[in-house]
Amino acid sequence: MTDAFTDHFGALRDHFPGQDLPWLAELRDRGLQRFAESGLPTPRLESWKYTSLRPIEKVDFAATGVPRACVSIDQAPSLLPDHTDCHRLVFVDGHLRRDLSQLGDLPAGAKLLPLSEQLAADPDWLQTHLDRLDDSQLPPMLALNTAMMMNGFVLHLTRGTVLPHPVEVVHLGGAGDAPLAYHPRNLVVLEEGSQATLIEHFSHMGEQAYLSNSMTEASVGAGAILRHYKLQADALNAFHLATVEAEIGRDATYDSFVMTTGARLSRNETSVRLNGEGATCHLNGAYLVRGEQHCDNTTVVDHLVPNTTCREVFKGVIDDKARAVFQGKLKVHRDAQHTNGHQLSKVLLLSDRAEIDAKPELEIYADDVVCSHGATAGDLDHDALFYLRARGIPEAEARAMLIEAFLGESIDQIAAEGLCPALMTSIGHWLADSRREV
Repeated sequence: MTDAFTDHFGALRDHFPGQDLPWLAELRDRGLQRFAESGLPTPRLESWKYTSLRPIEKVDFAATGVPRACVSIDQAPSLLPDHTDCHRLVFVDGHLRRDLSQLGDLPAGAKLLPLSEQLAADPDWLQTHLDRLDDSQLPPMLALNTAMMMNGFVLHLTRGTVLPHPVEVVHLGGAGDAPLAYHPRNLVVLEEGSQATLIEHFSHMGEQAYLSNSMTEASVGAGAILRHYKLQADALNAFHLATVEAEIGRDATYDSFVMTTGARLSRNETSVRLNGEGATCHLNGAYLVRGEQHCDNTTVVDHLVPNTTCREVFKGVIDDKARAVFQGKLKVHRDAQHTNGHQLSKVLLLSDRAEIDAKPELEIYADDVVCSHGATAGDLDHDALFYLRARGIPEAEARAMLIEAFLGESIDQIAAEGLCPALMTSIGHWLADSRREV
């Protein structure tokens, strides 16, 4: 499979935006070299111990190079109510569809545009933000993304800029007549005192297999606030690999929520560096998987300086022969005194064949901290189920009510107006489909 992706690089090289820029061509070449040396990650790597990419190797993915503007779509799906003002970018098979996008009137100091346009407008600014990672330490899929980055978006807010309306980025896959692989590269830069809400929605147009291997770099300056929410509802034949690298400055906040219902195999990997005193991070998530789906949530939070805070809660519902993975590490460095970090994984197993691999970790080198971690797994509360059934509620409906309450507690914490009902509706659809399959 490694050879197939390197072949994609050769086929698309002339189509890459900014390939005439020496620094970018060199960056891509270094990424390809790193990926060629390492290959696809395997369970031999500790961070991939519970997730195998063998299913990806069985699919003959084609390279995506030409925009599929011929695909007919009347309206892209949205997670926000029709009356909600927002700025929207729509990508189909990894390519921007301007006819479906809506940027609206951005305030002064705000910039939202495709990666290719940022390269054309100000490549020097982009270079300072894209070429920051150590090539020798690049994980394999991030190295592949660096080599193949062709599309994606840039969100940049200058000092003190507040974006009053959310930014919604819609990704639609499966539009082609053959399995496609694409590698979006996104960049979010919030300067000191700025604020933004970013909502990503991954959906599909059919059941064609596809691979989305995305990377988002986020820099949150001093006193800035980034709310980053995501619904991954890809096709059940799709493969979804997503990496987020976030750097959080002094008194800044990164608030993240990821909900997963789709994809045959998915992995959301988030790495956060709290490198300013007073920095705060919320990493929360929910997932519902069934059949033979595989869902992996992996997080690493580095507390680098004193007085930083992290709260992390992931809740999951697993049915049939599905499998989920939660790997979370809180690393408190030697100088990071007065760290406050908490991590929790809670799972409902609805089948005897369902599986959860939970690996919460604390790695602490400071001596004045308050940190905790935990993991629980079990069936629905039988007493609560009996209570509901004793009041005339059918068993299927009672089970659905308990599942919605279990996940709804996490969703209620989301700050984006209008998003919570959409996520609860997604849960309702999943439960309705489950009942139809019984």
